[in-house]
Amino acid sequence: MADSTPRTPTPIDTLAEEWLDVMLDLEPELHIHLGRPGRESDYADRSPDGAAAAVDAARAMLARVRSAAPVDQVDGVTQAELIRTLTLDVERHDAGFWQRDLNVIASPGQDLRDIFDLMPTKTPDDWAHVARRMQNVPAAMSGYLDSLRAGIAAGNVPAVRQVREVAGQARKQAGADSFFLKLAARADVPESLTGDLEAGARAATEAYAAMADFLEHQLAPHAPEDDAFGREHYALASRYFVGAEIDLDETYEWGVEELARMVQEQEKVADQILPGATVAEAIRHLDADPAYKLHSTDALRAWMQETSDRAVADLGRTHFDIPEPMRRLECLIAPTQEGGIYYTPPSEDFERAGRMWWSVPKGVTEFDTWRELTTVYHEGVPGHHLQCGLAVHNSAELNGWRRFNWNSGHGEGWALYAERLMSDLGYLDDPANQLGMLDGQRMRAARVVIDLGVHLGKPKPDGSGTWTGDDVFPFLSQHVNMNEPFIRFESNRYLGWPGQAPSYKVGQRMWEQLRDEWVAANGPDLKEFHRQALAVGSVGLGTLRQTLLT
Repeated sequence: MADSTPRTPTPIDTLAEEWLDVMLDLEPELHIHLGRPGRESDYADRSPDGAAAAVDAARAMLARVRSAAPVDQVDGVTQAELIRTLTLDVERHDAGFWQRDLNVIASPGQDLRDIFDLMPTKTPDDWAHVARRMQNVPAAMSGYLDSLRAGIAAGNVPAVRQVREVAGQARKQAGADSFFLKLAARADVPESLTGDLEAGARAATEAYAAMADFLEHQLAPHAPEDDAFGREHYALASRYFVGAEIDLDETYEWGVEELARMVQEQEKVADQILPGATVAEAIRHLDADPAYKLHSTDALRAWMQETSDRAVADLGRTHFDIPEPMRRLECLIAPTQEGGIYYTPPSEDFERAGRMWWSVPKGVTEFDTWRELTTVYHEGVPGHHLQCGLAVHNSAELNGWRRFNWNSGHGEGWALYAERLMSDLGYLDDPANQLGMLDGQRMRAARVVIDLGVHLGKPKPDGSGTWTGDDVFPFLSQHVNMNEPFIRFESNRYLGWPGQAPSYKVGQRMWEQLRDEWVAANGPDLKEFHRQALAVGSVGLGTLRQTLLT
C-alpha cells in the first residue's frame, strides 16, 4: 500500500503535471476519464491543425524534460517515461499515424461514441453535458475526416478491410438503432432538456452517417488491399505498445514455439477432463455441461460481479494490500454489441469506480463460465483493476501524469501474468477453468504469430507461403474456441491495430523474466516483488526493468 505521507513535489513532478494540463487542454475527454470537472462536453481537435498543435506541444515539453535534473529515483522514472512517451508522440506524428488512424476498436470513430459510457447521468446538469457533447460530435467528426483526407493526399491510407468494417460500424450509429437515439430516449430529464437531447442525438447520428459516406465513397477507393503495415512502421508501433524495443524476428519465432507449448498444455488438460479426448472434444463436453452455463446477459453480469467481489475479498486478505476505495469494482454489460471485454479505471477521487465492461455481440445469449473465469481475473483483481487502481490511489508518491500514464505491454502483460498467478494460487484448479485459461493464453500466443506474420510478411509456420490478411481468420479459428462473431472481430482488430495484440503475450514474457531476475537477486518473496512493481505505476517495460533491477 502506498505511503500516506505525501512526497514533496520536485521540478520534474511540476513538468509532469504541466504536461498533464496540456493533455487535458488538447484532449478534453481526459476530464471525463479522470473525473475532473470542466470541459465536460468538449472533444479534442482531430483535424490536421489539431495534430500539429499536439506534436508542437510534445516537442516543446520534450526539450524541457531532457534538460531537467532528477533529485531521486521517482524523478528518474518520471523523466525516463516522459522522454519515452514524448519521443514516441513526435515519431508517430512524423510517420503519419494521425493520417491513417482508423481501425475497428480504438480509433476516433469509436472514441467519439465511447466517451459517453463514462459520462455521469445522475442529474439534469449531467444530461445537459451529454446533450452538448452529442451536439459537438459533428465538428469533432469533421476534423477527424479532414485528417483522413490529408492521408489520401499523402498516399497514407489504412487498408480497405478496416475502412469497410468501420463504415459498417458507422452505419449502425447512423440507423434507427443508433446509440445516440437510444441514449436520448432513456433520459429522465425535465422537459426543457428533452429538445436539446433529441437535437444532439440527431446531430450525432447524422455525423456518423456522414462518416460512413466518406469512408465508403472517398476513402475506400484509395485504400490498399494489402493489410500489412510494413516493418519500419511496425517497429515504431511495437515500441509504442510494448514500451521497449524487441527483436521482431526472434519474437515471431518465440511466438510459434509458445503457441505449440500452449497447444500441448491444453491437450494434457483435455485428457483430464475427458480421458482420451482431444481439446475440441473436451470443449464440446464442457459446452454441454449445464454447470458451466449462463443463459442471459443479466446472469453474466451477476456472475462477473460475484466472482470479482470474491477475488477482491480473498486476495485482499492474503496476497495483496488492496486499499478500501479499490474494493469496489463494477461489472457491466457495455451498451455496444461489437464484441470484446475491457476495463476502465476509476476516477481520481474514486467517485466513479473501476469498471469491467462486456460488449456482447448481438444474438449471443449463452456464456460458458469455464471459458471466462480467467477473464474476470484479467480485467479485475489481480489484473487491471489492481494495477490501475493502485496507480490512481498512490497520489502520495506518483504525480498526476504518472497515475494516468498507461502502457499496453506493461498493463496487458501484467493481466496475463495475473491469470497465470491465479492458476498458481489454486483458483483455476478445476481442469475446466484451467482449460479456459489456456484457451486465452493460446489465443494470445496465436496473435503474436498472426500480427508479426502479416505485418512483417513472415513465412507461415506450415511452410505454405507468406502471411496475408486472409490467413488470419482461418488460423485464429483453429486456435480460439469462441463464436464466429468474436473471432471475426478479433481478426479484424489485429489487422488494423498493428503491434497492440502481441504486447499482451510479449508483456507477460517480459514480466515473467523480470520476476525471475528479481527473485534471483532478492529472494522468493513474490508479494514484495508485486508490491514494488505495482508501486511504480504503468510505465514502459524497459523503464520498469531499469527501475526494479538497478
